[in-house]
Amino acid sequence: MVGPTASGKSQAAIELARRFDGEVVAADSMQVYRYMNIGTAKPSLRERALVPHHLVDVRFPDEDFSVADYQRLARQAVGDIAGRGRLPILAGGSGLYVRAVVDAYQFYALETDNALRAALHAEARRHGAATLHRRLAACDPAAAARIHPNDLRRVVRALEVYTRTGVPISELQGRPPRSPYNLIMAGIATDRRELYQRIDGRVDAMAAAGLAEEVRGLLQRGYGPKLRSMQALGYRELALHWAGELTLAAALDLIKLNTRHFARRQMTWFSRDPRIAWISAAHYGSPEYIVPEIARRLKGKWSRE
Repeated sequence: MVGPTASGKSQAAIELARRFDGEVVAADSMQVYRYMNIGTAKPSLRERALVPHHLVDVRFPDEDFSVADYQRLARQAVGDIAGRGRLPILAGGSGLYVRAVVDAYQFYALETDNALRAALHAEARRHGAATLHRRLAACDPAAAARIHPNDLRRVVRALEVYTRTGVPISELQGRPPRSPYNLIMAGIATDRRELYQRIDGRVDAMAAAGLAEEVRGLLQRGYGPKLRSMQALGYRELALHWAGELTLAAALDLIKLNTRHFARRQMTWFSRDPRIAWISAAHYGSPEYIVPEIARRLKGKWSRE
């Protein structure tokens, strides 16, 4: 179950799990972190009691967590769920995380070159992260297309691999022609104007729920704004607010803008996958109407026998 942020996929996944005796494996690069609940739209304790969720709260915000780590843990979760006769439902908006599981990406193991990595980070500090991203686009356009220019950690890793091997990381992260799973891939499509309204409403609801206080609490715990986890939408903007660089209103407006940009990138990523059957949120509405349409496609392809 995929789709852009605020499209309703998480609720649809929960309803689908209830109908088909399933469990949800979250495909979200930020829900893996503890203490980051409001800004990541993490499922509530009530929702997790209703339907088991996996790959939520598995790391502290200052711990490293790569897509390869996610792949390993998510495959274990999928195997465990299926082994108990239940339906694994992979749901989220982190496209690379989804593909790493369903298409069995092979991640290339290469020992870290600390000197090279330090040099690349120093260059980014002098000239900006966009300089490194442009260099990556020149040597590995496929990787550059899927890595955001501000994701310095992944840009540096891709440049490190190319510099040391002469082979683009996009080629080394090859995937087999067929998924190891019997897949049904569904996506929730939302009109852009409606999606932007949903995003704005979600940010307002997060603010009312205490997102600014959540970010302040993380900073007070010692989780600094330069951590990868703290680059998540909502957290980096409010960290600027607490540093005195933005008013609260300006930070919330920036969260809305950046989330809209992120949603566009999500749709660009998912639109490349012809296996996804898109279900219109405008046509079917809320999860109780979307789920029967997904269930219709699933019927006959899943049983516990």
